[in-house]
Amino acid sequence: MRRKDREITDISVMESIIRRSSVCRIGLCDEGRPYVVPMNFGYRDGKVYMHSALEGRKLDTIRKNPEVCLEFETDLEIVRAEEACSFSMKYKSVIAWGKASIQEEEEDKTYGLNVIMEHYAGREFEFPAQSLARIVVIRVDIEEMTGKQNV
Repeated sequence: MRRKDREITDISVMESIIRRSSVCRIGLCDEGRPYVVPMNFGYRDGKVYMHSALEGRKLDTIRKNPEVCLEFETDLEIVRAEEACSFSMKYKSVIAWGKASIQEEEEDKTYGLNVIMEHYAGREFEFPAQSLARIVVIRVDIEEMTGKQNV
C-alpha cells in the first residue's frame, strides 16, 4: 500500500468497517473483463453471504472463476477546499479477496439469508421453502483483506 499512514492492519477494525457498511461490491472476472456488482450482504466468521436469483451473469461468472474481490466502505464525507485539487474524501474501506461458492442446499441458504438479515434487521427470520427454491446464496470465504482510511 502506497499510503502506509492510512493503512489499517487490525483485523477487528476491518471487520467493524465491513459490519458498518451497507453495500458490498463484488468484483468478478468474466472472460478477462472486470465485472462489478453492488450487493446486499452479511458477514460472519470470515465469510460474506449474498443472495441471488437462480440464473444470471454473476452466477455464470462465479461458476467459471470463483476468485472474487470484495469492496466495503463507510464514513464517507467530502472535504471541501478553496482549490479543486485540495478537495479530499474522508472514508474507511476494506478490500477483500476470496473464493465464492454457490450454496444451493436449503439449510445453507437459510443460514446465509439469516446472516444477511442479521446485518440489516438485527434478527433472524424463517424462510418458506417456496422462497428458498427461487434463490441461491453466494458465500465468499475471505482469504486476504486490507483496510485503508482517511479520517
